Amino acid sequence: MCGIAGWVDFDADLTGEWAAVNAMAEAVAHRGPDGAGVWLQPHVALGHRRLSIIDIDGGAQPMLARQDEDVVAAIAYNGEVYNFRELRRELQARGHIFRTLSDTECVLQAYLAWGLDFVDHLNGIYAFALWDTRREELLLVRDRLGVKPMYYVPTPSGVLFGSEPAAIAAHPAFEAAVDENGLRELLSPVRRPGATIWCGMYEVPPAGLVRINRSGCRVQHYWQLAAWSNHDSPNAAARTVRGLLESSVQGQLVADVPLCALLSGGLDSSALTAIAAQQLRHQAAGPLRSFSVDFAGDGEQFRSDVLRPDPDAPYAREVAGFTRTEHHVVVVDHGQLLDPVVRGAVLGAYDRLPVQNDLSLPLYLLFRAIREKSTVALSGEGADEMFGGYAWFHDAEDATAPTFPWLAATRRFPRFSILDPDVDRRLALDAYCDDLYAEALAEVPRLAGESDRDRRTREVTYLHLTRYLPLLLERADRLSMAVSLEVRVPFLDHRLVELAFNVPRQVRAYEREKGLLRTAVGDLLPDSVLTRRKSHFPVSRQPGYGQLIRQQFQELMATPAAPVFALADRRKLQWLAKDLGDAGDLSTRRLREHVLALNAWLITNRQRIAW
Repeated sequence: MCGIAGWVDFDADLTGEWAAVNAMAEAVAHRGPDGAGVWLQPHVALGHRRLSIIDIDGGAQPMLARQDEDVVAAIAYNGEVYNFRELRRELQARGHIFRTLSDTECVLQAYLAWGLDFVDHLNGIYAFALWDTRREELLLVRDRLGVKPMYYVPTPSGVLFGSEPAAIAAHPAFEAAVDENGLRELLSPVRRPGATIWCGMYEVPPAGLVRINRSGCRVQHYWQLAAWSNHDSPNAAARTVRGLLESSVQGQLVADVPLCALLSGGLDSSALTAIAAQQLRHQAAGPLRSFSVDFAGDGEQFRSDVLRPDPDAPYAREVAGFTRTEHHVVVVDHGQLLDPVVRGAVLGAYDRLPVQNDLSLPLYLLFRAIREKSTVALSGEGADEMFGGYAWFHDAEDATAPTFPWLAATRRFPRFSILDPDVDRRLALDAYCDDLYAEALAEVPRLAGESDRDRRTREVTYLHLTRYLPLLLERADRLSMAVSLEVRVPFLDHRLVELAFNVPRQVRAYEREKGLLRTAVGDLLPDSVLTRRKSHFPVSRQPGYGQLIRQQFQELMATPAAPVFALADRRKLQWLAKDLGDAGDLSTRRLREHVLALNAWLITNRQRIAW
């Protein structure tokens, strides 16, 4: 993976703006420590930071395409196109000449061959900026499911863009500000596709193609989920899922650097590990490395709950032995979670946005440890959203509630809002979420003649793929790229997503959650994993961690001028500061952490809030 930054201005000469564009690229240098480049033309400047994965020697960027020595197109690219070898053969048959072995050049040549239709030929995870010198047009393109990020700010005479908001914020012409809608995006549990918290800044939507030329900026979508009839039997559907998953993993094993798998011991990661390990053995490529995360003392302190019915470690060890991987357990201790350097790194990875630290800290530490041995990691992200892995898929009250099912699951419990009543009324977050839900529901493709239950199953799946999954993908991208680790997601091959979206409800469930997937990979895994209930990503239960959070929270309450009091209800926070018994209580601790993170963000951005 890589970091991208750039600038288009049709009313200015940018050939002397190397320092400005290099500063933008430097802001995302953590995404690409292996190489750097800036390309300048009168109206376009492209900056790039490279993480070398394929064609280490020949894939430098920005990459140029020439015809008769004239540059006709240039690209700054982030991601991987997994079918690049097939594309290369097809393009060579059409007379295209390649100078490198990289997938980046395949994307560039595909554009020269097919024009805007080139995106239909790409299978992978990517976000890139492509400049056509003949048309004086910039294309910002993002993969179908939005695995890799891209942000942009239209200007009166062009655009600023980058892999992260930090790249755009490094340009002197951008003044970061947050208005009322930005605060809604910041505080809402659901995001609007394409929106950011910053005034005037947008995210290229999944499957988005943004065209910037002298006529302005236009957003197009080159792919979307479609509804079609599927009459496969459960066994036939399982065979198709297995074939597509094996094909996806095979394409994503291509790398010129060390590769590994994330292995939690759950169904999704175990299935990917088993398939990848098997394919590497067939290639005589040596054993697959696998990694899992655990907490020091978790075995003795583990407490079963609805989110984590059992610990991961025993299952991960069993799968590693069963699939013969070279397994590594990353043990996170109390000191690492409290280390200000680690906490600062996580905060920095999110552009200093408030984050859920109890999830982000151990994931960052896992990625950091993996990066010492591997540059690419396979992840099971996306399977729960596609195959119905969450409890609220199967709870009738949650699944049929007139809102996002994951919100319905939380609204059934007593709600504790930290916001000041006046702020709460002004932002009206519940109404905002209702509007977002109505927007999402209106997008769902329909199939004539579907029963009410099948229709709702399709709706719930769509909501998860387009409104829930993006939050998980952003977290994985930010934390992995903070340590220059590429995370690949084989379940999110668009062919597999299209199939899963159109499998009938009774076939998808197949007697239990993710039943179709369990059937598809049943011969690859031990019975203990095949019958295991869903267990969410682990968080620390160590009392010392909760005690520190409570201490920091009490210190915050003793600071009368703390900026969080401009948004939060002081009386509610005073109650939250009390010793409520168990300092490690997860819901209390998370509320305190949320307030602390929000206060830290406000300290950094106090002058930028205009509402």
